[in-house]
Order: sequence, then structure tokens, then C-alpha cells
Amino acid sequence: MTRTVTAPGSQRIATIDWMRGFVMVLMVVDHASMAFDGQHVALDSAMYPEAATMALPAAEFFTRWMTHLCAPTFVFLAGTSLALSVERRVSKGEDAWEIDKFILVRGAIIALLDLTIISLGSGRWTLQVLLAIGLSMICMAALRRLPTWALSGLALAWIFLGEIPTGWVWDPPGSSSPIAALLVATYGTDTMVIKYPLIPWLAAMMLGWVFGRHLLNYKAGKSRVSGVSVLWVAGAAGIAVFLVARYLGGYGDMFLHRADDTWQQWLHVSKYPPSLTYFALELGLLCLGLAAFRMAELRIGVRPNGPLLVFGQTSMFFYLAHRLAFEVPATYLGLRGAGDITTTYLVAAVMLLALYPACLWYRRVKAEHPDSWLKYF
Repeated sequence: MTRTVTAPGSQRIATIDWMRGFVMVLMVVDHASMAFDGQHVALDSAMYPEAATMALPAAEFFTRWMTHLCAPTFVFLAGTSLALSVERRVSKGEDAWEIDKFILVRGAIIALLDLTIISLGSGRWTLQVLLAIGLSMICMAALRRLPTWALSGLALAWIFLGEIPTGWVWDPPGSSSPIAALLVATYGTDTMVIKYPLIPWLAAMMLGWVFGRHLLNYKAGKSRVSGVSVLWVAGAAGIAVFLVARYLGGYGDMFLHRADDTWQQWLHVSKYPPSLTYFALELGLLCLGLAAFRMAELRIGVRPNGPLLVFGQTSMFFYLAHRLAFEVPATYLGLRGAGDITTTYLVAAVMLLALYPACLWYRRVKAEHPDSWLKYF
């Protein structure tokens, strides 16, 4: 089979773009459900009193659960991609302040998108994944100077122990304070929602950065362990931690414990804020998915206009376009919850068909203007 590449001289890794593109497809389904499905299930937090006891309908629950993979993938791979870019610039001797300035400006722009465009489209202050990614990037301008062992240790320490300090400032069910939600917990009212606290998601970005560093070290011959080997081991370890913690049904659930032994309850982990069981499961699945995509890339090569590749290479444009296309009519035209699960999948399919040519166009425009403001997206 003839292999093609994304662009001559490109340093992008197709596996990363494929994985990002795959979860973009899942995310469209979730956001279509949020906007138009009157039976949408999103009780993946102990902040909701009924979360631990409500019956979870199989189709609606699985439609929601499969999209749990999205946020960890975006944040982890944002760290990986940033590390690949920054560490290469460092190795070339570029000025440290110029590198920091790029990271700070990019992080600030991404964070502001939640405070402006997304909040306007949703009709309330919506401080979610873009704010978490942006603030995490800003933090990485300083944290990138830490050695790999320190970044790994700090990230894993929070993932495994973060439930303890979170319990100091949050007593579910119900919301925490807005300040606590910005850092570790969760908060929601009719006028403001804060569901992606900085510290847990910064931990995910730090792990992504560590992985990016490892890829560069392996390429430079500084490590004998391939990235694929790391992914298989980390993926299996994550799934094992999830199974043990979820079976024990105590610490690690972020207060959202199993109500019974149904498969829905086993998978009904806390995303807001992310529990040990959530991170272990989703980061485990992410690592296994990346490993599988890498094996596929080596076998079949890369098609430059493959849908997953295109979506993954234009993820910010993709996110903003579909989010506004759903939220504006749902919020301002009274269509919130007007359909059902069939509506969800039909709307998602139409949106994906419309986004493909739009993303091709955006990718071309961005490539033609490499020094424009589009480089921050």
C-alpha cells in the first residue's frame, strides 16, 4: 500500500491527530445530546443528590459515558503536542522568554474562549474544558523547567491523593464554592457552571508533557523504551487501577460510589471533579487507543485527507464551530431538549458531514498563513 504524509517536512504525529480526531467525533455526539436530547443523562458527579441512586438507562448512559474519553484526551494530548513543540525549540537554543511568551499568550487566548464565545452561546458563564486547558498551559510555562521525575510525581500524586484535599473544601451532594471549583471541585447554578477545576486537569497535561518528552528522548536515542511500549504498559496499569478501586467502592470514587453491580454503575464514575477511577479508566483507554492507532499507522500509513486526521488537525476550529452551532439554537431558539436519542445521532451525523469540508478549508487557510494569529489555535 502506498503511504502518504500530511505535508512535506511536517513534524506532526498522525497517531496524535487520529486520536484527537476520534474523540472529536465522540464529542459531537455528546454535545448534540446536551443540546437536543430531552432524556440526556449527565449525573457523573456527586454534586447531584440523585446521582448515586437514579436508574441509568442503557442507551442514554452509554451515549454519555463513551464521551468521557474526550476531555482527558484533549488535555493530555495538548500537553504532549506542546512538549513536542517547545522541547524542539529549546534544543535549537531559542530564547526562553520567547518560548514562554508563546505558551502564555496561547494559554490565555484558549482560556478566554470559554469566558467569551462559549459563555455567550450557552447563555450563562460556562467555565469548562477550554478554561482548564488554557490555564494549564499558562502553568506549564513555568512547570516545563521541572525534570521529568518531578512532573510525573506531582501529576500522579494528585491523581491518587487529590480526593483528600478536595474533601476539605467540598462536601457533596451540592456545589462547592466558585473558588474551590476553579481549583479542585465543581460548582453549578443557572447562571454559572464551573466543572473543570485547574489542578486535576493540570495533572493530566503534565503527564501528556512527560509523554511528549519521552517521544523526543526515544527518537534521539536517549531511551530504549518505545512510546508504544510505554502506552501499552500505562494503559494496562490504568485499567487495573480502575478495576481494583471500583471494586473496593471506597476511596478513589470522589464520593460517587457504586450503587449496585450493573455495568452502568461500574462505569458511572465521577468526571466532575475527576476521580481516581475516572482518570485511571480514561487515561488507560487513551493510552491503549494511542498504541492501537500507532500500530495502525505503521501498517497502513497516513492519508492526508482522512477524516480523523483532518478533524484532529483542526480541533479548535472544529470545537468552536459545532459547539456554537448546537448551543445557540438550543439556548436562544427554545430547542433545548426538544428531541430524543435518535435526534442526537442524526444531528451529530449531519454536523460531522458539514464539518469535514469546513475543516479542510480551515486547515488550508492556516497552512497558508503560518505566522498569523491562527497559530495560537
